[in-house]
Amino acid sequence: MSSNRVTHVEFDSVGDDLKSRISHSGRSILRRSIATAASAAVLVVFGVLPGSASATDQQTATASANHFPARTMSDDLANRSAEIHWPKGFEPTNADLFSHNETHIDASCERVWVHIVDANDWPKWYPNSHDVRIIGQTDDPKKSALGAQSVFRWTTFGLPLESRINEYTPYSRIGWYGYAPGTAPSFYHTWNLKPQGNGCLVVMDEVGKGPDATRLRETDEALMHRGHDLWLATLKWVSESD
Repeated sequence: MSSNRVTHVEFDSVGDDLKSRISHSGRSILRRSIATAASAAVLVVFGVLPGSASATDQQTATASANHFPARTMSDDLANRSAEIHWPKGFEPTNADLFSHNETHIDASCERVWVHIVDANDWPKWYPNSHDVRIIGQTDDPKKSALGAQSVFRWTTFGLPLESRINEYTPYSRIGWYGYAPGTAPSFYHTWNLKPQGNGCLVVMDEVGKGPDATRLRETDEALMHRGHDLWLATLKWVSESD
């Protein structure tokens, strides 16, 4: 974990809080203030106040954090999706760390998919992603989006990682291994998209194995869940704002 995380904030659903602010404030207002909103959300999730965030952001985020109980890994295991295709060795029942998150997005799954696979643009709308670089794309080296054979490097939760696509069904499923470059996979992150009414149900599950996952669970069991709530909330915003 990043050494910049200076306090533990127990917060179950950044996504619900951010989505509520989006619906009340309106998209035109949020477009002008997305950087401020993201700063407050980062404070809620990671306990860090970016230098650009105001005292009002800190008060809003802290109040939101105090409103929700902590989420446990047992909660997420109980609510996990039965439709995920887990690779051998990464079944949730054997996980050292696990998170399950889902949300409904008022946009087509095709539109949501474009934002998920356009990894180079993640840092523009998901503040827990940095320095994303697609370094291997054997199916089409000219593409900037993730494909079935992609390998990419990025930083998330303060950890520099390499990820390799394992499952890729356009507009429906994508899953990748995560690991420190040159080591065996220790995380598996998966998305499942399903049409729901006039929108899309987006499910995000992740399994962690090994010392890093165990250390994260012991330090802050709900941190990955909160980070993924933030990812879904900002994915909802960017998809519905197109």
